[in-house]
Amino acid sequence: MKYILLLLVGALLGAALTFYIFVGAPRMKQAQTGAPLQAPDAAGDPPGTAVLTLDEKFFDTLLSTIFRDLNAPAFRLATMPKESQMALAQPAGFRFVQAQEGGGGGCTNQVVVSQEGGGVRTGVSLKNGQIVAPLAFSGSREVFGNCMNFQGAAEANITLYFKAEEQTLYGQITIAGVNLDGVSPLASPFVTGFVQTAINQKVNPLVLMRGAQLSLNIPVQASNGTLRAQAKDVRSEVKDGALRLHVTYDFSGARAAGSAPAPPQS
Repeated sequence: MKYILLLLVGALLGAALTFYIFVGAPRMKQAQTGAPLQAPDAAGDPPGTAVLTLDEKFFDTLLSTIFRDLNAPAFRLATMPKESQMALAQPAGFRFVQAQEGGGGGCTNQVVVSQEGGGVRTGVSLKNGQIVAPLAFSGSREVFGNCMNFQGAAEANITLYFKAEEQTLYGQITIAGVNLDGVSPLASPFVTGFVQTAINQKVNPLVLMRGAQLSLNIPVQASNGTLRAQAKDVRSEVKDGALRLHVTYDFSGARAAGSAPAPPQS
């Protein structure tokens, strides 16, 4: 019995060490952006508030354009140190493809978001008061001198933040679940860790709107000046398949250089 217990403890410690080296220590790159956006005031929006409505069709068009005209979003992972690879035996159950010589050859060590895969289409779903993003992905990782390929789908939740001093609307992605295709149960925790680490380290915080997208700068020729507005508060609601941003502005006017001051109001 003593030897069985020692064997079990050794296996658990070995699994923990493998996970630590293979995936890395947990490193959540937090968006230092304050509290999440609040819901609009039930009593109504304050004066100077504009409402921007974005529905699911808007996000579908946005993502389709990215996949059509740009490269698929890819998040590169750090290469596992050679000394760490030599410290462990190759675990059973992984689907390995022999890496080519010369720094891992064709193994990309990255997660690539696909437009569609495994019956899941990458997009944005606005339901139950939440912003949910299903993500199809594929990727590979060099481990023990070999290349492990994987693919699957993840479900992510997006939380919005606004930082007034930066005039920036941020998003924070949190992976809620990962489903893998054709990966053994033994390998599944490691690949899940890959995906979560790549998203946490390489994506967050998302910059959704910044400066020119939020502020107003409108020339008023008849008054020989410029009307300016900066966002001082942003609130959000997800309702009826749409995201509504309630942006409250702080307005000010700037006269052109050399113009006469406005006459006093009677």
